[in-house]
Amino acid sequence: MYLESRRTAQGIELHLTGSWRVTHLDALERELAAVPCGGGEHILIDAAAVEALDLSASLKLRDFLGRAAAAGASVEFAGAPPEQLALIASVGAAPAAHPGLPGPHHIEEPVEALGRRVVGGWDDLVSGLAFLGRIAVTAFGAWCAPRRLRPISIARHIYDTGITAIPIVTLIAFLISVIVAYMSAQQLARFGAELFVVDLVTIGVLRELGVLLTAIIVAGRSGSAFAAEIGAMHLNAEVDALRAIGVDPFEALVLPRVLGLTIALPLLAVIADAVGLTGGALLCRYLLDIPLPQYLTRMNEAIAPTTFWVGVVKAPVFGMLIGLAGTYRGMQVRGSSRELGRLTTVAVVQAIFVVLLADALFAVLFMAMDI
Repeated sequence: MYLESRRTAQGIELHLTGSWRVTHLDALERELAAVPCGGGEHILIDAAAVEALDLSASLKLRDFLGRAAAAGASVEFAGAPPEQLALIASVGAAPAAHPGLPGPHHIEEPVEALGRRVVGGWDDLVSGLAFLGRIAVTAFGAWCAPRRLRPISIARHIYDTGITAIPIVTLIAFLISVIVAYMSAQQLARFGAELFVVDLVTIGVLRELGVLLTAIIVAGRSGSAFAAEIGAMHLNAEVDALRAIGVDPFEALVLPRVLGLTIALPLLAVIADAVGLTGGALLCRYLLDIPLPQYLTRMNEAIAPTTFWVGVVKAPVFGMLIGLAGTYRGMQVRGSSRELGRLTTVAVVQAIFVVLLADALFAVLFMAMDI
């Protein structure tokens, strides 16, 4: 019994009792339907004795109030109406803004969006630091027990990220070096300084272009692959299966990929440097009529003792950053294939961003060290 009805001289008094919950909706609907709501009827509702009133039951009570009002009955509460009815009314009836004045949402929505971005950025920073800490702990444990490094898995990732990437890396390095040499030759020819094209191509390829272009290509190729592979394993519950059999996903999935890419990227950078210098030599030979012996002599004169190593030192750092970005976003995939696609895109964008940021920091560092 959730409703006690009594007729008085003033009309009908309804006393709500018991626990009004979603589990009792059928009984509540039957008792409310039995209340007469004829025209001109005055209904007084007393909800003081209600033990509990959830939103589902509040919706039934609101429907009864609407039905009574539609039938011409007047309804009032003995005391304040339940707060749940006010909540439902505030959610269901949004105030319309005056067409000539900005409504409250014009201010609330940008502020809310800014707050969400700040909170989301902070949560992303905390989870990123936790990911780096987990990687550091896993790497230290594997260093203490070398069998946990999984050399076969690392070798496979070196092959996937390094050996199979050689064709695209060599093609891009060759074309970029040819383009740089051609454009610089056009400008330097005005001053009769075509020989300095060799200096420009040599220093540019060895210090910046070789390793940077290789890192960007690998970020789009392997960074996205890392995020997609690990994300798909999350969607298929394979990561949970690894945990269930006692295998650490960071040790089996994340660390081998990061180490494999850290080893593969310097090798790709060296290949890109060699191909880039070859492309510059071919263009100088057939466009500027600079013979190969003269090109090699000028190249040796232009290269400082640290020119080659400046580019090589960057490569493992770029490889580690790309591997971390790809695996981090892959480990975040949850719920749906749409999230997989979104985080794969985020992984590529963030990998390229951190590579460019690290390259800028290296440039400032090497300038301060006069290298």
